[in-house]
Amino acid sequence: MADLERPLRKIIHVDMDAFYASVEQRDDPELRGKPVAVGGQHRGVVMAASYEARKFGIRSAMPSVTAKRRCPELIFVKTRFDVYRAVSQQIRAIFLDYTHLVEPLSLDEAYLDVTEDRHGLGSARAIAEDIRRRIREECQLTASAGVSYCKFIAKLASDYRKPDGLTVITPERGAEFVASLPVARFHGVGPVTAKKMERLGIMTGADLKEWSLPALEAQFGSSGHWYWRICRGIDERDVKPDRPYKSVSAERTFDEDQREPERLAAELDRIAGYAWDRVTRAEVVGRTVTLKVKFADFTIITRSKSFAGPVPDREAFAAAGQALLAALHPLSKGIRLLGLGLHNLTEINNAEPAQLGLAI
Repeated sequence: MADLERPLRKIIHVDMDAFYASVEQRDDPELRGKPVAVGGQHRGVVMAASYEARKFGIRSAMPSVTAKRRCPELIFVKTRFDVYRAVSQQIRAIFLDYTHLVEPLSLDEAYLDVTEDRHGLGSARAIAEDIRRRIREECQLTASAGVSYCKFIAKLASDYRKPDGLTVITPERGAEFVASLPVARFHGVGPVTAKKMERLGIMTGADLKEWSLPALEAQFGSSGHWYWRICRGIDERDVKPDRPYKSVSAERTFDEDQREPERLAAELDRIAGYAWDRVTRAEVVGRTVTLKVKFADFTIITRSKSFAGPVPDREAFAAAGQALLAALHPLSKGIRLLGLGLHNLTEINNAEPAQLGLAI
């Protein structure tokens, strides 16, 4: 573990619990304790679900028809991104009272480097507990937190006891904790990669650790090095405040290859809705819409359309994607994966950009 000989860092990952839905339940007492879905009635896709709704298997990006079938009592509410952004800024201000090293991932989660104990609370656990207390008292919301020596494990830990949980993983327990978890829960291992790992007999972090670095690189290319390190609890990435994005996207891999135009158009509309949600959460604007297509033979192509100014709304974003898709018909082979993204982004901070992608 020579990689961990650098000065010990104290990293917290804070993740709000069912953020959009919880804000709605906070603001409307009639919704408390009931299954709630944010969005859905206009896009046809659930944007977020309360924990009461999740008990029925309802999740984000699920078609509203499917969600309603699973839970006839489900209550749909309209999105209010202006409110979510305002609450997020309130939570961000709490974070910044403890450290200037805050790396937001979206409106509802962030990494904090609290190696410097600004308020003399004594430990990262105590800082996380105080942050969660203030969020509860000042915002009337709950948050889960993971505390560890690196970002990868802190993020895993924040999800370990949701909702309203706190998990601390010390350096001595890092590799053991990762070994005990399914690889499908690892940040950076998407559904397609998880299925491939399953076919190779890699179900847990312990299974992944059995593989040599050359073997992982042979199977997963450059990502193999990342997988080799994280299954050993090694992650040296720094918390980078206010990181901007160079692209925001969403994509979906189909269980069966698709060729029928209407089905593909419907799927792309769902993907566009989810991607635009990420655009809104990232608080960016962009001029280029990019369609990504992976065919049945694993050939990948991209098609893009650029505009003179920022793409104004979800409808324009989706329409541009549909036009790019329509130009590919008739198809000579089935489509395995569809993705849609926004590029040429503009933010207030013009630092080195980062990629934000999401498989659904």
